Amino acid sequence: MPARARQPAPAVDKHAATRDNLRKSLLSWYDKSGRALPWRVRGGRAAPYRVWLSEVMLQQTTVAAVAPYFARFLELWPDVTALAAAPREAVLAAWAGLGYYSRARNLHAAAQKLAAEGFPETEAGWRALPGVGPYTAAAIAAIAFDEPANVVDGNVERVMARLHAVEAPLPGAKADLKALAGALVTAERPGDWAQALMDLGATVCTPRAPKCSACPWAQSCAGAALGAAESFPRKAAKAERPHRYGAAFVLRRGAQVWCVRRPDKGLLGGMAGLPTTAWNSARLSPAQAKAQAPVSAHWRKCGEARHVFTHFALTLDVFVAEAAPEGEGWWGDVTALPTVFKKAAALGSEDERDV
Repeated sequence: MPARARQPAPAVDKHAATRDNLRKSLLSWYDKSGRALPWRVRGGRAAPYRVWLSEVMLQQTTVAAVAPYFARFLELWPDVTALAAAPREAVLAAWAGLGYYSRARNLHAAAQKLAAEGFPETEAGWRALPGVGPYTAAAIAAIAFDEPANVVDGNVERVMARLHAVEAPLPGAKADLKALAGALVTAERPGDWAQALMDLGATVCTPRAPKCSACPWAQSCAGAALGAAESFPRKAAKAERPHRYGAAFVLRRGAQVWCVRRPDKGLLGGMAGLPTTAWNSARLSPAQAKAQAPVSAHWRKCGEARHVFTHFALTLDVFVAEAAPEGEGWWGDVTALPTVFKKAAALGSEDERDV
């Protein structure tokens, strides 16, 4: 009887094997070492309202800064119906100090749409809402609805750049880094996977002094193998941040200051603020600034309030006076103001020399 021909061994998909090994090691690490966060649920789906609220707050803001605001919003508005019914001014006031105030306006507008139409269950559905971009939509879809979305933030970009030792600098490398992250996404535990990657970048693969000895991917990381993990991702030279100038005017009544509503369009749109001049590249003289004051009074310059926004730095010359206010506005609590105006109001409580 003739010998049977030996069957060839099945081909091994090396890319799939590598992917599966990376996923297994990271998810195992996450199950043991992932962060306990107030909006996170282990072993099940988190409520869409909590996921959406936390992800909007976390846009360009740290977990430590967001946590008390998240708790406060849930206390005030425990569900999307309550948030949608809240006055926009109340939402903006509760947001004060968290920064990037267009997020609060968009949050309120989106809440009204969600309350009327329900929560979308897909990444594409979330993209249609105000204030929800590609990352936020992918994160909500993965965490709240188990959609295998490719969730890529700055943490994930850094992890991918180091894992593969990507030489192309940011921001040009963003598309390649997103593709590398996408190659690791599967239908297995998509929400946990997204959060595991973010946790790895936030707690181990940190921008400076990464903890490579604690990393579940240390043996697979090309950046670590080069002994240069911290040098990734490469970054193109940054343009110098422009500087703008203006003046702010402080009228006080006890612990309160005279507040005005800023225009909806523009930086800090719709927020409570102090009366100010426009913010321009040229600095006004004291006489020019006083000519634009909200009321005719004996204005004294009491210092400068400096603040750095994402795209520019700002210096406000702060003037204080004792006078009756004119025009639209109200006496308000300093603590409800955005940070730049808190700085100016603090200076306005001092009695500096006249200019």
